[in-house]
Amino acid sequence: MNILFAAGEAAPFCKTGGLADVAGSLPPALAKNGDKVAVILPLYGQISDQWRKKMTFCRYIYVDLSWRHQYCGLFSLEYQGVTWYFVDNEGYFKRERLYGEYDDGERFAFFSRAVVALLPWLEDMPEVIHCNDWQTALIPVYLKDAACREEKLRCIKTVFTIHNIEYQGRFGAHIVEDLLGLNRNWFDDGTIAMDGDVNLMKAALMTADQVTTVSPTYARQLHHSFYAHGMESVIGRIDGKLTGILNGLDTVSYDPAHDGAIAQHYTPDDLRGKAACKAALQKQLGLAEEKDTPILSVVSRLVGHKGLDLICEVFDGIMDCGVQLVVLGQGEAQYEDFFRYQAGRYPGRVAACITYSDSLARQIYSGSDLFLMPSKSEPCGLSQMIAMRYGAVPIVRQTGGLNDSVRSCQVGQEGGNGFVFANYNAFDMLHVVRQAVALYHGDRAGFAAVQHRGMTDDFSWTKSAALYRRVYER
Repeated sequence: MNILFAAGEAAPFCKTGGLADVAGSLPPALAKNGDKVAVILPLYGQISDQWRKKMTFCRYIYVDLSWRHQYCGLFSLEYQGVTWYFVDNEGYFKRERLYGEYDDGERFAFFSRAVVALLPWLEDMPEVIHCNDWQTALIPVYLKDAACREEKLRCIKTVFTIHNIEYQGRFGAHIVEDLLGLNRNWFDDGTIAMDGDVNLMKAALMTADQVTTVSPTYARQLHHSFYAHGMESVIGRIDGKLTGILNGLDTVSYDPAHDGAIAQHYTPDDLRGKAACKAALQKQLGLAEEKDTPILSVVSRLVGHKGLDLICEVFDGIMDCGVQLVVLGQGEAQYEDFFRYQAGRYPGRVAACITYSDSLARQIYSGSDLFLMPSKSEPCGLSQMIAMRYGAVPIVRQTGGLNDSVRSCQVGQEGGNGFVFANYNAFDMLHVVRQAVALYHGDRAGFAAVQHRGMTDDFSWTKSAALYRRVYER
């Protein structure tokens, strides 16, 4: 099968979040199964010369976007058995950041229009185009619009994946004709309209042939207003074509036996190197070098839906458990300031790293005993999987992909790989943190068994890629 994966970002070329990990890992996993797979991305200014030197210029065309007639270049390279295409227009994509620009609607409308316009010029005409989040949500619309005039496009099917329904791509109704270049009927019949605005995610949900999201639990939760951010009625309408598939993890990159970023390598059956990673982390971050004090870590965007208000509410109670706490991330000022303040209150016991660094994140995973992720909502989450891979036992709330990847090891439950709590309540979370610390101190063999189960669980893309293949077949 010929599959074209369209995304706003993909590792290792350009990354702001988990979508890049998915777009960088799923296509190679599909290619290993024998499918012909390509990925198409914007050629951002952030893509390094390391990759640009390997690119081949394919051709250029002009793309019409309403009254605009814009240059569009196409470059390609081969990597991990996948053809990677890059759409070039420096006016749109040579910016300081990938997203968050004043004209994002126009930028990604151009990208979506360009993907459809370039289809005849790709090495292989795709049978399926797999679109991801609102930045590519117009591709199914433009494809159906173009297929009315071009017969060769009519056999192409589309899949749209919701990575986080909170980000929908909403713009004023005036852009339909002037910016998107669509007939007003697309808005008037409700296909791309919601609450008086253009809603690009709704457009994709209504026009794609299949819809997926990034965990089975999140697929069920999207029917409820608490999680759906106003889209529950649309989810109800398209439920027959919605599938929840848990994201996988790049288990080659995230492997403590070979990771070059950590202090010492280790395996599930030999954790001596993990002790060295813990000592190195304590020294690096100015924590007391106490080998028997558990390190509890948080690696997260510092935003509300990550459950940080629960941590703030019972912070002193967490510290009374006798842990050292490491926080890595950046986001909302209230949380950044809170953790900086607590690092001052608890010198040698709290480290607040208000930044993002992939190498430091790996060092924190490898040096931590416990990993806290009390999310209010979490479509899938990769951090809990990475933590388990590195032997940091997760403490999570049962929501979204956390519910699908972390099994309770609490009293009376065998086969668990972490600690869980159900209610969005700070004291329920604190109770479970105490349970985890008690197991660490009171039953090291039991704690090691939980670590081992997490480290040896299969979080690779193998199973998930097979499930996506079934969606494509449908």
